[in-house]
Amino acid sequence: MTDYGVIFDMDGVLVDSYEAHYQSWLRMARSRGWEMTREQFKATFGRVSRDIIQRLWGDQIQPEEIPDLDDRKEVEYRTILREHFPEMDGASDLVLALHGAGFRLAIGSSGPRPNVETVIDRLPHEAGKCFDAYVHAMDVTHGKPHPEVFLKAAGKLRLPPRRCAVVEDSLMGLEAARRAEMVAIGLTGTAAREQLADLAHLVVDSLRELTPDGIRGLIDRPGR
Repeated sequence: MTDYGVIFDMDGVLVDSYEAHYQSWLRMARSRGWEMTREQFKATFGRVSRDIIQRLWGDQIQPEEIPDLDDRKEVEYRTILREHFPEMDGASDLVLALHGAGFRLAIGSSGPRPNVETVIDRLPHEAGKCFDAYVHAMDVTHGKPHPEVFLKAAGKLRLPPRRCAVVEDSLMGLEAARRAEMVAIGLTGTAAREQLADLAHLVVDSLRELTPDGIRGLIDRPGR
């Protein structure tokens, strides 16, 4: 069957990039004489980069500087990621299983297009070729928790939102999935299980807990 879709967040779901992102922020910030604490990083994780820059350093820069700072941070991130690609445990196996079961698959990421393409290219076992579509930061006007990224992904999959599930690790991403009226699956790691449970239809500690039949059952569940 092809009338089911799964939209994956990228960072923290397909790739264990939490530390790589923090280190790339540090490199960019320190090039300007700034710092970013781990608390600030955690509090802004999941937002688009330009929003983070405005939030943390907007009073120290001109608005026209933001795109260049955004680009510099992401170049640093891709440099770090290419040195070692940390796949989330079970990510490629789940993608391959869903693809084999006839699901339509997409990535809905707050990152820029080159980041998404890097991850697609580096996923083991050619799992990246299983994705039918992806949506990145430049495709959307509103960052998460606005549902735009997931609604656009569903549109590219040619599926109504209620036929889609989202796999997310961030609270803002889960809120975006719920606002899109999609099944919200929370993966622990970035946030605590208790926090995820407030928003998710299902919380898992590993992608290996997810199966095509299980996700199909969540999407078909009456009254969700």
